[in-house]
Amino acid sequence: MKKHVKGISLLIIILMFSIVMSACNKGGGASSGSGGDGAISVGIVLPTKDEPRWVQDEQRFKEALSGTKYSTEILFSQGSSAKEKENVETLINKGIKVLIICPQDGAAAAAAVESAKKEGITVISYDRLITDTDAVDYYVTFDSLAVGAAQAKYLVDHAKGKGEPLYLYAGASSDNNAFLFFQGAWEVLQPKIADGTFKIANSTQADAMKDTKELTRDQLGSIIGQVTTNWDPNEAKNKAQTHLTAAAADMKGDVAILAPNDGTARSIADVFGADSAIKSYVITGQDAEQASIQYIIDGKQSMTVFKDVRTLVKDAMGMAVEVLDGKTPETTGSYNNGTVDVKAKQTNVIVVDKDNVKKELIDSGYYKASDFTGL
Repeated sequence: MKKHVKGISLLIIILMFSIVMSACNKGGGASSGSGGDGAISVGIVLPTKDEPRWVQDEQRFKEALSGTKYSTEILFSQGSSAKEKENVETLINKGIKVLIICPQDGAAAAAAVESAKKEGITVISYDRLITDTDAVDYYVTFDSLAVGAAQAKYLVDHAKGKGEPLYLYAGASSDNNAFLFFQGAWEVLQPKIADGTFKIANSTQADAMKDTKELTRDQLGSIIGQVTTNWDPNEAKNKAQTHLTAAAADMKGDVAILAPNDGTARSIADVFGADSAIKSYVITGQDAEQASIQYIIDGKQSMTVFKDVRTLVKDAMGMAVEVLDGKTPETTGSYNNGTVDVKAKQTNVIVVDKDNVKKELIDSGYYKASDFTGL
């Protein structure tokens, strides 16, 4: 009889365990609150750990989440859309209610977020817009057009006379932000190309459209296809070397360089700085990476567009918490992703150069003075 009772008890325990595991493996579990039921409230997927920008974001997310009642998990896609989809599926199985995702490839990420949407999960596209799907609820972003415009304005403000060679570089053609950055820059640069302030040094496509201020997506794509860095510093270095090798004498001297972000800017700056025929260069960047701040202090990079990740993370987490609390998040605009207009919360950007680097990045507590030399 005792053996029979023990057998029934064991069967009940196994059955209860199976029920619990089955509930956990379904995407639409209950809100985890403090995480007591084992489910994750907010899942976060970032593109890669191999770029300083995203490691920086990871740290800011951890800081923003400390002390909150909601639990989270951060996963990296390591430059792979397949890994990204796997990460999303992992988080769905952990019962997330909100997905914050920065896509590796805006279009390829559509399938991943559609699987989350089917489970009733709110999808927040972070920093980069996920395109060609209606499965995106919100977009938290810096004003990407303003980033490009700020980079271009810096080049215009520091132009030296007429006919200055202008070297154009862009991000990855798979990233919608790369188009927005370049569009914002082009609309500021184009009138100065048309009036002869700048002459395009490294893109036949851009030169062919020098009289057109408002470019179509296809026109932007044709230029970006020629000058893309794919956000890869090594690719940027190789392109810059190729362009300078092919450049005639009148495309050297004092030059202006539109570099899309800090990682590529440092690589491009190293190449131009090593060419004896380059008298001086003004080069742009963005992200305020620590290494680029040192370059700015040392005079090797001219500026960066500071996108305060603390604010972006705060906006993203604030939006997630409002969703978890059953509220409707506040938005400030919208972006069309090719299928729908996605409601967006935009964060302002700040231009940083040698003149204000201490005020904007040290005095604000973003970095410590001890992180740099020669400040």
